[in-house]
Amino acid sequence: MTSPVEAAGLRPRVDKALAAFLATERDRLIAIDPALTEFAEALEDFVLGGGKRLRPAFAYWGYRGAGGADSEHVVAAVASLELVQASALIHDDLMDRSDTRRGEPAVHRRFERRHRDAGWRGGAGAFGDNAAVLLGDLALVWSDELLHVSGLTADELGRARPVFDEMRTEVTVGQYLDVLTQATADTSVERAGKVAQFKSAKYTVERPLLLGGAIAGATPELQAAYSAFGLPLGEAFQLRDDILGIFGDPSQTGKPAGDDLREGKRTYLIAAAFQALDAGARAELDAALGDQSLDDGGVQRARQLIRGSGALTATEARIDVLMAASLAALAAAPMDDEARTVLGALADAATRRTV
Repeated sequence: MTSPVEAAGLRPRVDKALAAFLATERDRLIAIDPALTEFAEALEDFVLGGGKRLRPAFAYWGYRGAGGADSEHVVAAVASLELVQASALIHDDLMDRSDTRRGEPAVHRRFERRHRDAGWRGGAGAFGDNAAVLLGDLALVWSDELLHVSGLTADELGRARPVFDEMRTEVTVGQYLDVLTQATADTSVERAGKVAQFKSAKYTVERPLLLGGAIAGATPELQAAYSAFGLPLGEAFQLRDDILGIFGDPSQTGKPAGDDLREGKRTYLIAAAFQALDAGARAELDAALGDQSLDDGGVQRARQLIRGSGALTATEARIDVLMAASLAALAAAPMDDEARTVLGALADAATRRTV
C-alpha cells in the first residue's frame, strides 16, 4: 500500500528541495573553509538519510485543504520543517546521550569518533558534544533560511512567519520541560501530557497544518478545525512514540531496546504505570528509570511491570480516544475532500506505525 506521504509525489519533491538547498549551503561553508566539509556533510547525511516526512506532508495538505494550488515553492517552504526536526533530534540525542539514530551513530557520536580516529587533542566526547550543539543550531538557522528562499510571495511569507516562529519556540521549551521533568522525577500524568504536547505533539501535526493553512490564506474556521484535528492527533503520535521507546523492535526503530528507560523518560506511559503500581513495584520501576547501566534483563523486568500495571493497555486506549476526537474534527472541517482523505490516511500512518 502506498504511503500517504507519497500522495502528489510529495516525498521525493521534499527530498529534492532539501538536497538542492543543502548542496548550496555546503558550497557556501566550504568557501569559508574546506574544514567545514564534514560539518556540512553530517547535516546532509542526517536530513537526507531518513525520516518519515510527516511534518511537510501535514503542512502541504493543510495548504491544499485550504484551496492552495500545487507549487514547488510551497513544497520547498514545507520542507523547512525537516530542518526544524533535524535540529530537535540532534539536540535530543545529545541530551539523552543516545548512541544511535535510525540505526546510525548519533551526531555527537559521529564527531566523537572523528576526533578519536584523527588523534586530535582534548577530549573526544566533549568535541562530539560541541559539534552536535552547533550542528543542531545550524539546522534551526537553515530552517528559517529555507522558508525565506522557498519562493513564497511576501504575503504568503508574512502569514506563515508567526506560525513558524511559534512552533520553533514551543518545541524548544518543550525540550526543556522534558529535561526538567527527568531531573525532578515528576511522574504525574498532567506533567507528562504537557511535555508531550509541547515537545512533540504541536510541532508534529497542529503547527504544520496551521503553517500550510496560513500560506494558503485559510479562514479562521478552517484553522480552528486544523487545531481540533491536529492537537489530539499529535498527542496520539507522541503516545505511540512513547510505546515504541520501551516496547519497540530495535531492528525497526533504529534505537537500542529500552533506551527511553535508560534515559529516564517520564512519559504518559510511565506516569500511568506509577499511578497503578503498588509502592514496591513503583520503587522498582523508579530505580530502572535513568539507569544508564540497565541491561536487557532489567529492560524486560521494567516492561513486565508496565504491562502488568495496565499502563500499556490504558495508553493504547488513550490513543483510540484521541484518534476518535481527531477524526471527528477532520470529518467536520470545511475543506477540500482530496486533502481530507489524505490527512485521514496520514493520521492513521502516524499512530499505527512501528518505527
